[in-house]
Amino acid sequence: MGIFNKKNEGGLMDVIRCDEPTYLIWKWRPAGAVDANSTKKENAIRYGSSLRVKDGEVAVFVYPQKSGAMQDFIEGPFDQTIKTANFPVLSSIVGAAFGGASPFQAEIYFINLAGIIQVKFGVPFFDVADARNTNFTVPVAVRGSINFRIKDYKEFIKLHRLIDFDLEAFKLQIRDAVCNYAKSIVANIPFDLGIPVIHLERKNFEVSNTLTSALQARLSNEFGVTVTSVDVSDIELDKESEGYRELKAVTTDIISDQEKAKSAISIHQMERMADINMDEYQRAARLGTESANLAAHQIDQATQVGLAGAEALGKMGAAGGLGVNLGSGTGFNSASMMAGMAMGGAIGQNMAGMMNNALGGLNQQVPPPPPKQDGYNVAVNGQSTGPYPVATLSQMAANGQLTRDSLVWKAGMANWMAAGNVPELSALFGQATPPIPPVPPAL
Repeated sequence: MGIFNKKNEGGLMDVIRCDEPTYLIWKWRPAGAVDANSTKKENAIRYGSSLRVKDGEVAVFVYPQKSGAMQDFIEGPFDQTIKTANFPVLSSIVGAAFGGASPFQAEIYFINLAGIIQVKFGVPFFDVADARNTNFTVPVAVRGSINFRIKDYKEFIKLHRLIDFDLEAFKLQIRDAVCNYAKSIVANIPFDLGIPVIHLERKNFEVSNTLTSALQARLSNEFGVTVTSVDVSDIELDKESEGYRELKAVTTDIISDQEKAKSAISIHQMERMADINMDEYQRAARLGTESANLAAHQIDQATQVGLAGAEALGKMGAAGGLGVNLGSGTGFNSASMMAGMAMGGAIGQNMAGMMNNALGGLNQQVPPPPPKQDGYNVAVNGQSTGPYPVATLSQMAANGQLTRDSLVWKAGMANWMAAGNVPELSALFGQATPPIPPVPPAL
């Protein structure tokens, strides 16, 4: 508080402000006033004094009137001269007979909106029943602190006489209310949150949140303060009490039975999984054996087909078959033999393919489509042989059995053509070597 030592129509001009370092409610009084709660005439405030309100606080002007107290609320930051223009209620109080500069009666209170007040509380031992075993109760004590501040200052003023406000007495009121509320709230937590009583001492966080939520509405309605947090620092159980010992024994037995049941279930599940794994292993082994036997069977069948083809080919040669010149009845016809070998190979491949398809059909419901017969016929000694697939013709070309000039035909071609002129077969013979031009005559 400070004073401007200036004269204004015989009065002193005041600077109205709060310089207290820590406070919740603080009443301003003029310089020289002894009784801060006095409303006598010597406490009159001169119109034109300066008002300074810091950010985070509010100045409340209470004007005692015959019809009841009237109030002006000035929120910080504010630093101006008191005039009727910025004090709505004051304009109806200051008399025009004094030229708008008369003194006026007012009680001025500063309310700290930014400061947080902390009150420690302790609830002595009280009985708390366990939700699972309501016949057992355990003495429980709770200690902690509550933090609050004033947010709705108008509501706060309705609930409290500012002129009689004492912060220490107010803290005691808050503490007593918190103790009463905390006692009833903690007693219901085992039922509301399903927490066993013997586990309460490890549930400070859950209890703190529950108390904060419950106390916010109650203290706002009854005291006009906003609860920022409730911090439970300690939850103590009377472990020497008979109720605790009995509940501990019962709880231990229940937990032991639960663990045994869990162990039995786990062992059963492990045994079942072992049986399933063994069945899968044996099934995989059987499938592996069957697959190996099937592959061996396929190889054996293919070998038998090949041997049969070779034997048939030998008999044909000995009997004057495709390997004998049909014109003279004697001599070896290489072209006929080549055709016979190709035909034998094709027959062998077809038989092996048919066998594979037949064996493969065991593993599927729908039989595979028949092999596509698509190939070229080759003219050998004036006779048509084949048809041969391109892969077989490629081997024949590599062995010199098929040349560019060999005549070929397949379904869709109008006439026989030289193999070198068929686009699909021309690549089998490589790049053709251009003929050597004749040597020019000597000059």
